[in-house]
Amino acid sequence: MSAEIRENRRVYLFDSTLRDGAQTQGVDFTAADKIALARALDRLGVDYIEGGWPGANPTDDALFAEPPELTTAKLVAFGMTRRPGRSVDNDPGLAALVQAKAPVACIVGKTWDFHVDVALEIPREENLALIGDSIAHMAARKAEAHFDAEHFFDGFKANRDYALACLAAAQEAGGRWLVLCDTNGGTLPHEVSEIVSAVRAALPDANLGIHCHDDTDNAVANSLAAVLAGARQVQGTLNGLGERCGNANLCALIPTFALKMDFDVGIGPDQLSQLTSVSRLLDERLNRPADPGAAYVGPRAFAHKGGLHVSAVAKDTRTYEHVEPALVGNERHIVVSDQAGRANILSRFAEIGLEVDSDDPKVAALVEEVKAREFQGFAYDGAEASFELLARRALGQVPDYFELQRFKVMDDRRWNARGELVTESEATVTLEVAGQPMMTVADGNGPVDALDKALRKALLPTYPQLETMRLTDYKVRILTPQAGTEAVTRVMIESAGRNGRWTTVGVSTNVIDASCKALIDAIVWKLRREGLREPGV
Repeated sequence: MSAEIRENRRVYLFDSTLRDGAQTQGVDFTAADKIALARALDRLGVDYIEGGWPGANPTDDALFAEPPELTTAKLVAFGMTRRPGRSVDNDPGLAALVQAKAPVACIVGKTWDFHVDVALEIPREENLALIGDSIAHMAARKAEAHFDAEHFFDGFKANRDYALACLAAAQEAGGRWLVLCDTNGGTLPHEVSEIVSAVRAALPDANLGIHCHDDTDNAVANSLAAVLAGARQVQGTLNGLGERCGNANLCALIPTFALKMDFDVGIGPDQLSQLTSVSRLLDERLNRPADPGAAYVGPRAFAHKGGLHVSAVAKDTRTYEHVEPALVGNERHIVVSDQAGRANILSRFAEIGLEVDSDDPKVAALVEEVKAREFQGFAYDGAEASFELLARRALGQVPDYFELQRFKVMDDRRWNARGELVTESEATVTLEVAGQPMMTVADGNGPVDALDKALRKALLPTYPQLETMRLTDYKVRILTPQAGTEAVTRVMIESAGRNGRWTTVGVSTNVIDASCKALIDAIVWKLRREGLREPGV
């Protein structure tokens, strides 16, 4: 074990949400999703962010061609050992890893003799060569090369000497981290403890990591057991995303390490207080509700209902809370008396650079407005631009750049002259811009696209700054499906331009109206970020 890691109790966090989490059934990240989540993870303070597998799909190729700028974390590109019968210089998978704009490469290789015999169908010695050659190739071309020892725990139990030989091959080739993977998720905590301890004794100079799947609902427990036995890197995902039953949940592991164990995960109190927001951001990007019973970050994690609990919590919250909810950015909720809000709102003000006196009466009013709007269905954890506008409007800091007075959207489904069935959308908007009435019409490939084009067609003569703005993502969620055609709809829109990327939200019983609200917020946020302090100026 290196002196840097051996001499302290630092645990390094390796997030695999964007790679292993993307293998979750029903999850399909866009490049915009990955960029937004990578930035949030970087702000949270994790050490490594595994972006995906370059060469595997266009989304990952796009991410590694133009990766987001990270200030804390190191971006990791994932791949596999060279193919049997190919040299490292003639392997397309390794070539894609080398070309990826990521300082770290993580190579997965077989360590279970059963897989070598049955899946690869090559001599076991050749598999050792695949591992050593591939790690050495990447170690010479990247700042760090990590080795994911696939099926390590099953392999160790079947053939201890061979599994250790695979690790030794990676270590001798320059592997910075040797990550022991419970790929099938069937290992139990006492087994993890025993096996990691055995590896620690056999390879005392190795930097060990742990990668657990949750097929026995023990991924978090197994990760904790591995660290107690000597592992110093923990791989996991936000909200436990991952193939089959998921991976170790970093939203449970991070606060457990930081608040309950004598380990340093490199995350300070201010960053830890962002944990719930980051968890909810992932859910919003996936267009799904948060898990209400999730440890630390779930909406029910600090909820108290009636009887002895409420009475005791009113006297001292420690009676029924193992940590203060604010430490992880969550809120206490008592059914008969909602005590949450003010501290979280002030914390979010600080995040957007808004300096407000905590005694300002407008703060209390804004707290109540945020609560009321979130009850209606607005979600500001995933829509930071709309939250900033809501706050600044309450403080009188957002000019009335324009006023939308009316809009109309029509769809026309017809057969064109070539006998093709086409659907076209047309939007008409009526606005007042800098005191002047405007009416414009625009066509689009859908009602939201048409509405966006009509709005900007009216605004561009006065606000040419909007020329650089574009919509990059659009998500709709029905919040009250039981209401049928009167269901409340939430729309999240991500926009991009020279000011970066920003997300806005709109809520309505009408999906086009919700979309329009989110579009207007996106435009207003852009104009304010461009430094415009007066309408038309």
